[in-house]
Amino acid sequence: MSRQNYVFTSESVSEGHPDKVCDRISDAVLDAFLTEDPHSRVACETFATTDRVVVGGEVRGPGSVIARVEEIVRGCVRDIGYEQEGFHWANLKVNSYLHAQSADIAQGVDASGEKDEGAGDQGIMFGYAVDETPELMPAPIQYAHAILRRLSEVRKNHIEPKLGPDAKSQLSIRYEGGKPVEVTSLVLSTQHLDPALSSADVRAIVEPYIREVLPEGWLTAKTEWHVNPTGKFVIGGPDGDAGLTGRKIIVDTYGGAAPHGGGAFSGKDPTKVDRSAAYAARYLAKNVVAAGLARRCTLQLSYAIGVAKPLSIYVDTHGTGIVDEAAIETAVSRVMDLTPRGIRTHLGLNKPIYQRTAAYGHFGRKPDADGGFSWEKTDLVEALKKAV
Repeated sequence: MSRQNYVFTSESVSEGHPDKVCDRISDAVLDAFLTEDPHSRVACETFATTDRVVVGGEVRGPGSVIARVEEIVRGCVRDIGYEQEGFHWANLKVNSYLHAQSADIAQGVDASGEKDEGAGDQGIMFGYAVDETPELMPAPIQYAHAILRRLSEVRKNHIEPKLGPDAKSQLSIRYEGGKPVEVTSLVLSTQHLDPALSSADVRAIVEPYIREVLPEGWLTAKTEWHVNPTGKFVIGGPDGDAGLTGRKIIVDTYGGAAPHGGGAFSGKDPTKVDRSAAYAARYLAKNVVAAGLARRCTLQLSYAIGVAKPLSIYVDTHGTGIVDEAAIETAVSRVMDLTPRGIRTHLGLNKPIYQRTAAYGHFGRKPDADGGFSWEKTDLVEALKKAV
């Protein structure tokens, strides 16, 4: 039996965090390729520091996109909101080193003759769902994201123009009987454009929005608040701390509440199972919980490079399941083709839907009408019930 009474902490970072700036650029490059050719192959990495962005990686797709990398970078940085000395969308230097995908990798991944499309790499991917929030996500990460997303909205809408793009949130939530009931501590560090603002001033700005997004009663007189605990946060983004694609994999997923296979998502096209199979694993775990087969579900998939079918499927319902885990493992393989091609087809992943995933989590989001966040649908519920 898992613990029922405890405190668990997760953090989120905003779209202006240096690493998230890089994730955004990498996914914007990916979307540009997929817009022109849905069968493009992309593995794009970005590095950002004071006044400079470096883009590199392996691609196979229209050369016209490579020619537009600088334009894509400046567009992302401008939309995020950086117009500060040391990192300004109009003045930063952009270096692009994108080059052709390795032929050795391509021959293993591409379909040919009797061979189906293989996985883009070896590895393990985890999906997770739990019934403690309406989105079937762990509460600490879900609400840490919600705080920063709301602050971004009021910043970009010029309701709170003194806030800057760079921010981090952290929530420690007390669980009682396995359910989240109270925020024991809250940490928020947010960039501010007015150097004269104190920590108390910043708290006065952000507190109403924090209270707006957290469930009623979770903030109590005992909740510890730490808003801009260093006292000042004016220099933000890559000018204050260098950024790199793929360094926020726990922020991107479940906030540490579930295992992680280690592979980052951003900048990778959906033939890379690091991304697509992690989405499939979340999709299946969420549908298991939505179907009432368990209140909590961890699902692991594993792959070998160049091989189509997953090597293994593992399910753990943490003592909350109403059917045997082995039956769920068999059922998920019946209701969904878990080859790379099968995942891409089922979830409609060969579309320019990735830039929007770069901040505030890849999971726990509402499915979009154009196919974005398709892995958040719960349309396998009936099929799973029948399959077990």
